[in-house]
Amino acid sequence: MNYKQVSETNGQRTYVVVLDATEEAFSTLGGFAIAERLTAASVTAIGAFEKATVGWFDFASRSYLKIPVDSQCEVLSLLGDIATGDDGKASLHLHAVLGLQDGSTRGGHFLDGIVHPTLEATIVEAPAHLRRRHQHDLGIALIAL
Repeated sequence: MNYKQVSETNGQRTYVVVLDATEEAFSTLGGFAIAERLTAASVTAIGAFEKATVGWFDFASRSYLKIPVDSQCEVLSLLGDIATGDDGKASLHLHAVLGLQDGSTRGGHFLDGIVHPTLEATIVEAPAHLRRRHQHDLGIALIAL
């Protein structure tokens, strides 16, 4: 992974983060957010994965039903946010739309993806700190304003 801070306005930073082939995208972006002490930010990215997993949240089981994509795919859209989780660390919430060779797509909550050949992300801090809190009745963590 390589990154560059490309802007800072009133203490809000903007980064371009470029992931390399074979890096796992979710954990790498999460590690970056922790290292840079990001407490509130938006994330957008494009690129490609050699394989990935998205998910659909099943409220009955309170878990994600995994949708594997076991082939090369284009990251048509990867977007979401970073907030502080219950553990005090950066918590990512990302969704993805992945384009397959035949032009069809798979999409959902982004769980993991192995980069090939690159993933180019822009991360922009928000003006306020955000806190993500676990909602016991839903089984997921949501931003509490």
